[in-house]
Amino acid sequence: MDAPELVALLRGRRTAVLTGAGMSTDSGIPDYRGPDSPPSNPMTIRQFTSDAAFRQRYWARNHLGWRHMDQTMPNAGHRALAALQRAGIVSGVITQNVDLLHTKAGSTGVIDLHGSYARVVCLDCGYTMTRVALADLLEQANPGFAARAATLGGIAVAPDADAMVSDTASFRIVDCPHCSGMLKPDIVYFGESVPKARVDQAYSLVDAADALLVAGSSLTVYSGFRFVRHAAAKGMPIAIVNLGPTRGDDLADVKIDNGCSPMLALLADELPALASSA
Repeated sequence: MDAPELVALLRGRRTAVLTGAGMSTDSGIPDYRGPDSPPSNPMTIRQFTSDAAFRQRYWARNHLGWRHMDQTMPNAGHRALAALQRAGIVSGVITQNVDLLHTKAGSTGVIDLHGSYARVVCLDCGYTMTRVALADLLEQANPGFAARAATLGGIAVAPDADAMVSDTASFRIVDCPHCSGMLKPDIVYFGESVPKARVDQAYSLVDAADALLVAGSSLTVYSGFRFVRHAAAKGMPIAIVNLGPTRGDDLADVKIDNGCSPMLALLADELPALASSA
C-alpha cells in the first residue's frame, strides 16, 4: 500500500491528530456513520435526563456494554499513532471516541473530547466514581443480570458502550452514593457541549502543530469539525484518512479514502525513517 501524497504532506511536520469512531472499528467497536454501519440512534442528553424508563433501559444496556469496551484492545492504527508520538512526529491526539484505546496503546496526553466510558459523574453534586465501582453497585442491585444476558448469545455494542439488549424492564438503577442524585456516564451526549477548558486545550494542541491529520471521522459533528475549520483558517496543511466522504473534504490538502489501520501503519513505517535520514 502506498500513499506518497500523505507521506509528503506530513513529512517534517509536527502533526496534531483528530480521531473518530472509524479509528476503532478494527478493534470491534462499530462506528455510527461508516458505509457499513448498522442503523443507530445515539442517546441525547434530553432523553437521558427527562425519561426515567429510557434511563433505566440505558443503564441496563450499559451495564453489559461497558464490559465489552473495557476489554477491547487497541488496533494497529492506535499503536501506529503511539509510535509516531514517541518518534516526535505526532504532537498529540484529540479523540472523539470514549473507548480509551489511544491511551491503552501508549499515546500520552490524549484529549478525550467527549469524555470516557470509564468514569461516572453525578449531575446534581458533581461527585465522580469509576465505572468499575458503579458496576459493583449495579450488580448488587441486579444480581445475576449480566450472567443471564450473556447466555442469550452475542451482544452488539455501540460506540458509547450501549449494548443492544431488550430485557431491561426489571433493571434497578443506582443513584449517587454521595447525594442520591442522578448518575450519568462521563460522556458528552448529543445535545451537550464539550467543556470549554477541554475545547481550549484541543485548540492549543492544533495551534502548536505544523499540520492536522484527521483519522476515522466523518466530521459530521461540529465538536470535531471545528478544529479542521480552525486549521484551515490558519493555512495549516490538513490530511484526512477516512472510509467514505467527510464534512471536511473540501478543506483537506490530501484525502485518503481508506481504513485507518493500514494508512497509519504506513505512516509509522515511513515518517520516522524519513525524519532520521533528513
